[in-house]
Amino acid sequence: MAEHPFTFICGADDYLVDRLGRERFAKLAEEVADEFSRETISGFANNGAEVESAINRLRESLQTISMFGGRRVVWFKDVNFLADTVTGRAEGTLKLVGDLQELLAAVNPAETAVLVTAAPVDRRRAFPKWCEKNAEFILIGDDDEAALEGVVLREAKAAGGTISPAAVGLLVARVGANTRLLVEEIHKLATFAGDGAVIEEAHVAELTPNVAEGDFFETAEAFFSGDLRWTLAALQRHFFTGGDARPVLSALQNRNRILIQVRALVDAGEARLGPRGLDGLQRAAATYTAR
Repeated sequence: MAEHPFTFICGADDYLVDRLGRERFAKLAEEVADEFSRETISGFANNGAEVESAINRLRESLQTISMFGGRRVVWFKDVNFLADTVTGRAEGTLKLVGDLQELLAAVNPAETAVLVTAAPVDRRRAFPKWCEKNAEFILIGDDDEAALEGVVLREAKAAGGTISPAAVGLLVARVGANTRLLVEEIHKLATFAGDGAVIEEAHVAELTPNVAEGDFFETAEAFFSGDLRWTLAALQRHFFTGGDARPVLSALQNRNRILIQVRALVDAGEARLGPRGLDGLQRAAATYTAR
């Protein structure tokens, strides 16, 4: 099978993506003796102009010939303009991503080893689908609870120990979706438990602080999105940290009150729901303010 022209690592968690990217880049760099043949380029961009600048830097790097001959290694890291964001959806960005695809398709892996790391990524778009077919494609799990538990289990194994199911559940509940902190906590707990020992629930209860904050606004967002798993997880986080029911009920009532008013405007023809959300609120505000 022919060698892929580049490696594409992506996922929802930028910490995990970056960590695997560093490992892969270090491995590739070992094969290149000349340090000037190793290059890291930031793909982080806040707007279309920065996207263009990042891709231009990558283009210049790919067109550079190694000073002493031999293979070069280029890491295009922290790419964030492939996400479902304002910048990622912009027409100019989509055109630039097409240019990026042409650049990567033309890479000769015998001359240049290219590594691209991106988080998060909207996999519904054409570019990630193209990468799946044409690159060494590595997807790191989503940020749901099952994926977080998987991170905990893998890190415990890497640290030379194991962790009980009860300890996994308590650790995820206390730390939340902060993957970086989860990894640090696992190494701390493994050191405390000792080489090859099992990390127990009592260890987590004693050593891990409760940093996952319950958010009653999150509960309202989850409930009205119709996502049952998210709603139950948000409620668990809220009450686990000692929150009471009053702010949750208040947030639900306030959101419901707003939705009733929106429904009245839609039924009256003063506003409408379109592909970009609710349209006509400013016009309706002018009408009813005048009254």
